[in-house]
Amino acid sequence: MRRSSDRIRGRRLRLLADDDLIGHVREGEALAFEVIFDRHAAAAFSLAYRMCGRRSLAEDVVQEAFVSLWRTGMPYERSRGSVRAWVLGVVRNKAVDAFRRETVRTGRDVHDETAAEQIPGRERTDAEVERRDDARRLRGALQGLPSEQRHVIELAYFGGFTQNQIADLLELPAGTVKGRMRLGLQKLRLSLGEPMGVAS
Repeated sequence: MRRSSDRIRGRRLRLLADDDLIGHVREGEALAFEVIFDRHAAAAFSLAYRMCGRRSLAEDVVQEAFVSLWRTGMPYERSRGSVRAWVLGVVRNKAVDAFRRETVRTGRDVHDETAAEQIPGRERTDAEVERRDDARRLRGALQGLPSEQRHVIELAYFGGFTQNQIADLLELPAGTVKGRMRLGLQKLRLSLGEPMGVAS
């Protein structure tokens, strides 16, 4: 009888929009969280795998992200974008954390290793300092963007997704993604002091 009522309840919950489900999740309703997971786990894994490059690590990142969301009661704010965009933001942060842990564990930055080998010994330190300074400035500029613009730029440039893939992931029209990316990149250029060019 309990299983039958759970199935009925689950069917009813699946008819609700994400924003409405969040309230049920905050009340501790596991079935509502299960619906959120079912709707967004594939996109979350796609992002994590694109960022991590390893299936097992991507699976760990997604699991860690959703466990974190369940434990915190999904502190989602509608004003910051769709539930999917917000969930993917949490996944992205967990993937970055996983990279940092991996770097600490191995004692080296595997992503910079190949590039560093291309630089002659005496110039290596100067180039590394300049690269880190550029990365710090870029991170600061990104943080100054509205979240919806920052998110599409991060997905494109750090996740490697095309605009159409981002539109699918975030369930947005392709034109909206293109517009957010264009505006965000314009603001980044201004923030970083790069010339904008003359609009035609």
